[in-house]
Formats: sequence, C-alpha cells, structure tokens
Amino acid sequence: MHHELDKFAARAAPAIFVLLWSTGFVATKYVVHNADPLTYLAIRMALVVVLMAVIAAIARPKWPDRIGIAHSVVAGILVHGFYLGGTAIAIAHSIPAGLSALIPGLQPILTSTIANRWLGERVMPLQWAGLLLGLAGVLLILHDRPMSGEAGWGWLASGVSLVSITLGTLYQRRYCGKIDWRAGNLVQYVGVTIFFAVGALLFENRIVHWTTEFVLALGWLAVVLSIGSIGLLYWLIRRSAATSVASLFYLVPAVTAVMAYMLFGEWLNPIAIIGMVACAAAVFLVNRRA
Repeated sequence: MHHELDKFAARAAPAIFVLLWSTGFVATKYVVHNADPLTYLAIRMALVVVLMAVIAAIARPKWPDRIGIAHSVVAGILVHGFYLGGTAIAIAHSIPAGLSALIPGLQPILTSTIANRWLGERVMPLQWAGLLLGLAGVLLILHDRPMSGEAGWGWLASGVSLVSITLGTLYQRRYCGKIDWRAGNLVQYVGVTIFFAVGALLFENRIVHWTTEFVLALGWLAVVLSIGSIGLLYWLIRRSAATSVASLFYLVPAVTAVMAYMLFGEWLNPIAIIGMVACAAAVFLVNRRA
C-alpha cells in the first residue's frame, strides 16, 4: 500500500507542482495592485520565515554548518530573491501574468545547456529537439508584443528571473542537496527577507493597502507557494534529474495563461496559443528520457 501511495505521489507531484506554481503569477497580480513589488515580497518572506521557524521548531532538523549556511543564502537569493523580485517587478510593469510566467519558463533551455557542462548530465538529441521546439514556441508568443518603454523594464526583469531561477536550481542541486530542506529553507528565507527589505528601503515608498484581496493573496503566496510548492520543488529536484524538473516549468505559462484569461480576461492571440502548445510539446520531449 505504502509503495502504491509513493508511486502515485511521484506521478501526481509534477502536476500539483505546475498548478500551484502557476497560481503564483496570478496571485502576484492581485498583490502588486496594493503594494510595491519589493515591499510586498519583504512582507511575504517575513511571514514565511515565521512559518518555517515553527516547522523547524517542531521538526528539529539538523542544521547546516557555516559553509552550508552560506550556500543556502546564495541559493535563496537566486531561487527566491532575483526570481520572485524579477517576476513581481515584471507584473507591476504591466507584463500580463501569463507572459510573466513565460520567460522564466525558458529555464529548461538554459538548464540543460548549463547542466551539461556543470553537473555532467548528458542531454540527448531528442531533448535538444524539445528545447529548440520550446524556444520556437516562445518566439511565437512574443512575436507582436511591445518591447520598449515600461514593458521593456518588465521584460528585462523577467529575463533576470529566468537567469536566476536557472542558476539557483543548479546551485541548489550542486551545493545544497545534502542540507535538510526545513533548515535550509529557513536560512534561505531569512537571507532573502533581508534582501527584499533592503531593496524596498532603497527603491520604494513602502505604502501598503491592506485590502482583503491583498491579505488573501499574500496568505496564499506565503503558505501555499513559499512553503508548499517550494518543498515540493526540492522534493522533485532530489528525486529526478535537473533537466526533467526544469522542463515542468514549460507547462506553467500555459496553465497560468488559462487562469489569467479566466480571472483577468487576459487574452492571447491564436499564434501565441500555438506557441504555448509548442512549449508543452517540448516538455514532453525533454521528459521522454526520464
């Protein structure tokens, strides 16, 4: 029975992960209406630190040594700091939620190219084909989007997200794999709370409108995303190759786009939809080997 449950969990986990991760972009849109991006992130992370501290106090995990703590802080600033910061800033600069999910969704292309060199994972020709197909899909989606002015800053922020989540995932896998996720995450979140707080102090006016939508979205982002889906992500990273975990991120833009259409009426034209389908097909190819 336990073995069956385990098998089911391993099958269901990727789908649950994609759904949860996608809600992050949608919830962020609700949040940035009511607070500046870095201010919101500093509040969110402070909340997460409290929750993680409770989890750590109950679980009493083994704490990493000084080097482990340093690695955790670096991974946290990459995985959460620049990635979430970039995404929130992109959405605040009026990049549609579905598309703000898309640029970091290119992560598999970068990951498998870097993973090749850095983790010694071989990438098969079929996977290269999948990665190229994914890239083509993305180009279709972006073909008629404005790239200048405020949108330009948004796209730049999205690009920063992409690079940091890619490096962060690889860094996490290489240097933090042995660290208990509860202890490691707590260290990551403390580091990143300071990171966002400093950013908010330097660059923002730190006004927050505590509306119901803000509080609900904040709660969802802190509990379900930062604790639930990050825990799930690290579980998946430990269980499978970096390339196949990264390729899950390909499905996120399509799922996010559907949610954004239903909630905000964000509409994608037929060419963009073809692009999204190409991205999903790419995941399938990249994952074939796994």
